[in-house]
Amino acid sequence: MTNVKADLHMHTNRSDGIFPPDELIQKAHRKGITTLSITDHDSLDAFPNAVKFGAALNVEVIPGVELSANVDAKEVHILGYFLDFTNEHLLEYLKFFREERKKRAIRIVEKLNRLQIPLTFESVLRKSGSGAIGRPHIAMALVEEGLVNDYQTVFDKYIGFGCPAYEKKFNLPPVEACALIASAGGLSFLAHPGRSMDDELLKMLIKSGLDGIEVVHPSHSENLVTHYRGIVTQYFLLESGGSDFHGGKRNDDEILGSFCVDGSCVDAMKRRLFNQHSSRSSLQ
Repeated sequence: MTNVKADLHMHTNRSDGIFPPDELIQKAHRKGITTLSITDHDSLDAFPNAVKFGAALNVEVIPGVELSANVDAKEVHILGYFLDFTNEHLLEYLKFFREERKKRAIRIVEKLNRLQIPLTFESVLRKSGSGAIGRPHIAMALVEEGLVNDYQTVFDKYIGFGCPAYEKKFNLPPVEACALIASAGGLSFLAHPGRSMDDELLKMLIKSGLDGIEVVHPSHSENLVTHYRGIVTQYFLLESGGSDFHGGKRNDDEILGSFCVDGSCVDAMKRRLFNQHSSRSSLQ
């Protein structure tokens, strides 16, 4: 795949992104992105329309998802790529996750109310629409209602980890998250491990069934990119990367198109999937 510019981590308004899938694909296309993956949190609602819309612009859209997993008290995110978005097993799980998100959001709003912050759950729903509800929707609603001055303060003072209105999210163990992605024919990648990922935790996650690591990400310095690229080589893993684009931030135009991987990464994923399929077929 020559001249491929791939952003494999993007969010739409089907979870906590700003733009509808078609608008996001158009924006990516204008930035020269030829391959992208929509990886909404706990949702495949962007598909199959996003795949069809991308094809009309000659943009390959890879069906993806971002799941949360827990290791002891630490939350990690796992990206799934090349998913069968019609897989009933996966769709049932995602429906359950979204319901748990809704219950969590209700509990957060109740805690905020006890802190004398009169946010209504209806105002949060207006921000999330039909998408998977997340804390960003609560933060946006608080700012829009004039109850808190700015978005980051919401997390720092109220709903971030350890804050008075924080509520833990329901998460799978990593091995179950990877198995769920595999059951829908997909590949599992550790999202944005950053600088806080210690070696023992990383080894445990690799043993849980990861196919690869998100090496390129806005939160990764050049040194971290080099470090995780070395881990990928050492453990015979695959590499991915992307902008983690949500929309709505001042530097979005700079981020979009600036954190990409080339066609060799996408080719390697497809070869891994082909080999896995061939191996399963030979055993039947």
